[in-house]
Amino acid sequence: MDNLTHSMIGAALGQAGLKKLSGLGMPTLIIAANIPDLDAACTVYGIQSLEMRRGLTHGPIAMLVLPVLLTATMIGFDRWQARRGKRPEARAPVRPWHLLLLAFIGTLSHPAFDWLNSYGVRLLEPFSSRWFYGDSIFIIDVWMWAMLIGGFLWSRRAERRGGDWRRRGGIVVAAISAYILGNGVLTGLAEAQTAERVRADYGITPELVVANPVPIAFWQRETLWRGEGQRGSGSLNLTGGVLPSLFAEPERGPLPIGMDDPRIAAAARDPEVRAFLFWSRMPFAELRADDSIVIGDQRFGNPMARGRFSVRIPPEQGAAQ
Repeated sequence: MDNLTHSMIGAALGQAGLKKLSGLGMPTLIIAANIPDLDAACTVYGIQSLEMRRGLTHGPIAMLVLPVLLTATMIGFDRWQARRGKRPEARAPVRPWHLLLLAFIGTLSHPAFDWLNSYGVRLLEPFSSRWFYGDSIFIIDVWMWAMLIGGFLWSRRAERRGGDWRRRGGIVVAAISAYILGNGVLTGLAEAQTAERVRADYGITPELVVANPVPIAFWQRETLWRGEGQRGSGSLNLTGGVLPSLFAEPERGPLPIGMDDPRIAAAARDPEVRAFLFWSRMPFAELRADDSIVIGDQRFGNPMARGRFSVRIPPEQGAAQ
């Protein structure tokens, strides 16, 4: 998910009462909810960063080490302020073990929410490079923003007035959980309907069906499938037209997957091609007029994203390998 969502998840947990476990509880939750994205620095490597992102810093070793490092940093910061006489008087005492618990909770929330979208996360790195996908929430979900930001302000207003702010924070956490669960159900329904339609329309039993979340329209899915060397896509409005199809896609398919070209296997020695193939979940290849090959991923096949998530194999590269 985007870092605003991660930050507000940490804040929502704090407003549910967790921040009172220790001084510096709220900043610890918010920082912890973002800290696995330290690997974002690797984006300077361009397409090769696909081989590095959402891996080591999202895996089990990082989930153990990062909270400890963050807790030590926050305790050190508190003591540094105290030595300088700058520690706020209103701050509650820092309780190391409680602060460590908050750091663990915040850090673990990060891969949990990254798993929700179709980009994927390697939850077992470095022990396994397998990608995991939730396919339930778009990577930037405005409805989650509205619930998290609005709920945070609602809870904070009650806190300032001496009301039951923890209860309001708990309601926000429950509402987000219900929204996530509901979207998971919608994804399951969309995938089942897509598989049935592909069998009926094309006589193909799909090996993989993905109901890709789309921006804004959580009730809609971009449907992607592949099987028997063919691929296709379309869109599905899960309200039956009660709500509008904001990002309706024309039905495309069956089209050849095209990954059986021997030049692709040969070109995989190239770092950019290798990185893309490692990351890709639904790779497909298209032969261009100049005899080059462009490899894309069905999840990011629309014109707005395709240029960022594709790699080109020049004719001479394929021939030279």
